[in-house]
Amino acid sequence: MSIEGSSTAPAPRGDDPVVSAGLEIAMKWGQALGGPDQLKVALEALEPQLQREHQIRMKQLEIQAQKAEREARQAREKRQHAFKMTSLVVGAVVSVAMLGAGVYVAKDAWWLATLLCGPSLIGMALIIILRRHDAEIMKAVTDAARRSTNSAGQAQPPVV
Repeated sequence: MSIEGSSTAPAPRGDDPVVSAGLEIAMKWGQALGGPDQLKVALEALEPQLQREHQIRMKQLEIQAQKAEREARQAREKRQHAFKMTSLVVGAVVSVAMLGAGVYVAKDAWWLATLLCGPSLIGMALIIILRRHDAEIMKAVTDAARRSTNSAGQAQPPVV
């Protein structure tokens, strides 16, 4: 006597609870439908529906992934915008402060005024506001600062 021919199937082994639960469900379906042939027909009829549900679920997961990617990109762009605006404000404040300090100390320390208002102001603005610090640009700023300091040192300070 085979298992297919009998109305009662052997009890599932208790090794794996998932396997035993699956076998119990299969036995109940087999008994409810009247045998393994009817169960096979029912499962074949159910397969297209399961495939459609799978495709729908995959599409939902794809849409969720696209949404998460879009939200992450928007958050990154928002952080970058805030960082750039903060850099702009800080650079403007530091530039105005350097310019004001250079004008203020111009009477007493010409060399300090040259450093504060000269090419170092432009170099600082390049670094803070534009986020550029190329070696050739920094070399040009250094050379310009040296030339401005030398030319200011050669001029006679006004007698008050």
